[in-house]
Amino acid sequence: MSEENKSYTIRPLDASDRNWVAHFLDQHWGSTKIVSRMKTYYAHLLPGFVVERVDAPDDAPPAGLITYHIEGKSCEIITLNSLEEGQGVGTLMIETVKAVAKENGCKRLWLIITNDNLNALKFYQKRGFELVAVHRNALAESRKLKPQIPLVGLDDIPLRDEIELEIML
Repeated sequence: MSEENKSYTIRPLDASDRNWVAHFLDQHWGSTKIVSRMKTYYAHLLPGFVVERVDAPDDAPPAGLITYHIEGKSCEIITLNSLEEGQGVGTLMIETVKAVAKENGCKRLWLIITNDNLNALKFYQKRGFELVAVHRNALAESRKLKPQIPLVGLDDIPLRDEIELEIML
């Protein structure tokens, strides 16, 4: 599956991508280990997609990366990073994962963000996701699985809660 959006190409991750994905996640998430609703994922081993600029040299960094996990009739977005904001990269990744989820019989696409990530909250709501739960103080438990989760996040907001968003497919 390869789709184009303006000057971007999106393609599925393959085994040869795992090393750079691990490095990318270490840089942007502090680890390849991601905790969501008390489940641990090693995101560099998950399926996902990379967005690249059509005119970029081979050694250029990606414009975006998304990983996901399908379980039963649900597909969870585990990580999403757009390095070229406002260009449609994030939307392209969501729409691509949404199509994969539908192809796999999923009825729900969902994700978790932390309470400090107000930009992500706006971004996802503009794309049809609805806030379905606030899991109060969930990060205290998550830190038992991933101690690297900081106490303070964006804009000096204490990191405490997980916010669950979903879109029905």
